[in-house]
Amino acid sequence: MSRFTAVVAFMSLVSCMSNEIESRYRLQRESMVESQLVARGISDERVLRAMRTVPRHCFVPKAFRDESYSDCPLPISNNQTISQPYIVAVMTELAQIAPDDKVLEIGTGSGYQAAVLSELCDSVFSMEIIASLAEEAMAILDSLNYHDVKVKIGDGFAGWPEMAPFDAIIVTCAPTEVPAPLISQLAEGGRLVIPVGDEWQYLRLMTKRGGVIIDSTVFSVRFVPMTGPGVDTVGDSGK
Repeated sequence: MSRFTAVVAFMSLVSCMSNEIESRYRLQRESMVESQLVARGISDERVLRAMRTVPRHCFVPKAFRDESYSDCPLPISNNQTISQPYIVAVMTELAQIAPDDKVLEIGTGSGYQAAVLSELCDSVFSMEIIASLAEEAMAILDSLNYHDVKVKIGDGFAGWPEMAPFDAIIVTCAPTEVPAPLISQLAEGGRLVIPVGDEWQYLRLMTKRGGVIIDSTVFSVRFVPMTGPGVDTVGDSGK
C-alpha cells in the first residue's frame, strides 16, 4: 500500500468514526426531546426542533461529553453550569420567540442557550460577566456557524441598553430581585423569563402590556447566582 493510499484510508476511517459518533449523538438528542421534553409537556414545535438541532455535546467539556444529553445540568468552566435540557426548553417556550424577534440573553455560559435561541430568530444578543467564559462561548458558537449571536462581556444586571428594546429577555442566572434595567429594556408585548431569589428561587414570566408588567410565577428552580457591580450595588443599598 502506498503512503498516499494509506493516508486516504486513514482519513476515511476518521470520517467514518466521526459520522458514527455524530449519528449516536443525534439519536441521543432525539431521545432527550421525546423523553425529557415532550413527555413533560413541551409542545412548541419550533422549540422542539431547535432542541433536536443544536449539538449540546459541543457545549459540554470533554470530561462530561458522555452525559451531554442527560436529564441534568452539567459543570462548565469557572464553577458555572450548562442548564438541564428541560429547563432550557421551558424558558425558551415561555419566551414565545418569533422569527423576527430581537432577543437578549443574560448569562452566556457555554453558549448553548444562545444557540437554541438562534435557531428561533435572527437576532440574539448575549451577555456574560466572566471574560474567559464569554470567549470560550464565542469560539464554540463561531465554529458551529452561529454568527448571528452577538456576545458582550459585561454586567448583565444593566442589560444592553444600546441594543434595546428587546422582544424577549432570558436570564440564566439568579438575581435576588428583578433588575429594573431589564424591565425598561423590554419592548411592549415583550417577555422576560428570569429565575429570582437567593436560598429559594422561582422562575418568573414577566410580560409588558400597555406599559404595565404582568408577573407570574412558574415553578421553583436552582440557578447559579447573578454576580457583578449591579448586584452588589443593589445589596449595598438595602433594596
